[in-house]
Order: sequence, then structure tokens, then C-alpha cells
Amino acid sequence: MSESPDTPEPTVLARVEGAVGRLTLNRPRAINALDLAMIGLIDEALDAWEADSTVTVVVLDGAGDRGLCAGGDVRSLHDEIVAGRPADTAAFFLAEYRLNARLAEYPKPIVTLADGITMGGGIGLASHAALRVVTERSKLAMPETRIGFTPDVGGTWLLGRAPGHLGEYLGVTGTTLDAADAVYAGFADHLVPSDRLDALRAALAGGGDPAATVREFAVAPGASRLEAARAWVDETFSADTLVEVVERLRTYAEPAASTALDLMGELAPTGMTVTFEAIRRARELPGLRADLAQEYGLVMWFAHTQPDLIEGIRAQLVDKTRDPHWNPASLADVDPATVEAAFASVPALPLWA
Repeated sequence: MSESPDTPEPTVLARVEGAVGRLTLNRPRAINALDLAMIGLIDEALDAWEADSTVTVVVLDGAGDRGLCAGGDVRSLHDEIVAGRPADTAAFFLAEYRLNARLAEYPKPIVTLADGITMGGGIGLASHAALRVVTERSKLAMPETRIGFTPDVGGTWLLGRAPGHLGEYLGVTGTTLDAADAVYAGFADHLVPSDRLDALRAALAGGGDPAATVREFAVAPGASRLEAARAWVDETFSADTLVEVVERLRTYAEPAASTALDLMGELAPTGMTVTFEAIRRARELPGLRADLAQEYGLVMWFAHTQPDLIEGIRAQLVDKTRDPHWNPASLADVDPATVEAAFASVPALPLWA
């Protein structure tokens, strides 16, 4: 029996094209924002292809022309917290983080095409894969401090391994990366022009070495603005505390430093402080799984104890007033004991069985 024309398409399209198992996130109106059902569909396809000898490489991309993935569905997160459904919140993060680790550890190479907007949860899908492609249209970021939250999905692992102290700067401010910045900061491997992506997918479907195929289509990413900013970023964000970072930014003779200072004045003090510390601690962790476990404790702490998260989502995505009222309102008022409590948080459900 044929499907009704009103039957909605799956939110993840999974099909085999030659040697490629192709996954396409399929919520283009929401810039392919990730929800729990989508995670389940991705896992099902990965299960099938892991045992399929005809599939030698997986390609992950997004429907529409706006981006790979705008992140997790934080509006749903807001509704779950407000409704007092902590089990739903935990279920999403458990599934998401286990998928992030699976993408990094998958026995067949995964090629991610981060064309357009790729932020938050989208970074967790794109930037742990074996071959990470960006285009001239790419915009990557971990903007969680804008909603009173902290980078997750292994974001602090990536940020902690960016050159110098760029990780602290990017994580605290949520600054957006273009393709050259993403390659320089370690969030991507190659720039492939967007008009060559179809040809790249076709070439990958023909078999052969996926890494060599991607290199054939790649072009030089050009100069990175982040690389040019290393001097002032390293000088300011190398401070021991975020309060000291602010003091250095105030006296640094660089317009971009003043811009960063102004931006930080709008963001969540608790979220920024926890993020700063999380990136520092991530540098000492043994691997991605340990980092995801640290982030899992932090995000559940935010979800259960921090009104800033609800306030940030309200201001940015629910009421869209763009006027969050943070508590506390300044970095100087963030109690160090509160930060330590965040890292001591132990979720009720373990991330790794």
C-alpha cells in the first residue's frame, strides 16, 4: 500500500549509495535541530551499516541550504525542565553523548559535511568524525553561554585542544568560526567548496580511500582570523581566573579585546565561569569519553539547579526579548563554591554502562 501524500518524511534519511551509507538530517525548517528520535534513527542506521560489508564509509550531511545542524532542541529542553521532567532531560543527553562517542569510535570512516550553520549539538555530530569537511558557507560555534549554559557534546574536549588559549576564548564568548578558523582551531580537517559537495559524495560512493578522495576535492582554507588573534587572546585568556581575564581585556590595546569584553558583559556569569574551568579541566582528561562524562555531570547540574538556563532559553528562543536577567549578574559575584559544586555533581544515571 502506498503512503499517504500527507505522511511526513523521516527526520533522518538513511540510504546506501554505492559504498556510502548516507545519513541526512531532515528538519530543514529547524536547521536540522537534533532531537531524541533523530538520535535513535542515526543509531539504527549505524547498527545496520556496521555489519554491512558493502558500506565502507558513512557520510553525514543536512537537508536544506541553511546548515548541517543548529544544535540540540533546546526549546524542548526548556519545556522539560519547566514541566519537571528530569528523566526526559537525562534520556536526551544520555543518548546524545553516547552517539557523540560512537561517531568518534565507529569502525568505518565517517565523513561529515558541515556546510552552513553547525552549532552546539551539531558540533558533536560533525567534529568528532574521522574526516570533517567545511565549506565557504560554514559557520561553527559553541554558543551555550548565551543561554546560561555550557558547551557540551565533547565541545570542551575540542576547545581544550585548540591552539594556545583560543579554547577559553571561543567557549566563553561563543564566537563563530568560518571555515579557515574551524580548520585552524581543530574543529575541521578540510575545506571543500559547496558546489563540489555533490561530486564529492559521488566520488565517495565509488569506493577507494575516503581520506584521499576528500583531499582531491579540498582547497586551501586561506588565512584564519583566529590565528591572527592569537597574540591578544593568549595574553588575556591565559589568566588564572575569568575575573582576571576581564581585567586584562580592559587594559589591552586591541579593538577585538574590547569587543570580547563587551560581549562577555551580556553573557551568563555562571555559565562563563563554569565553561572556563571545564575547558581547563578537559586538557587533563585522558580522552573524549572522560570529557563527555564531565560534561554530562555539568549539564545535569545546570538543568536541575540553575535558573539561568531557563532564563536564557526564555530570552533567546521563547519570548525572544533578548534581555536575560542573570543571577548572579556579574562575574565577581559567582561563588567559587558554586563552581566546585558543578564539577562534583553526579547524575542519577551513569553515562557509560
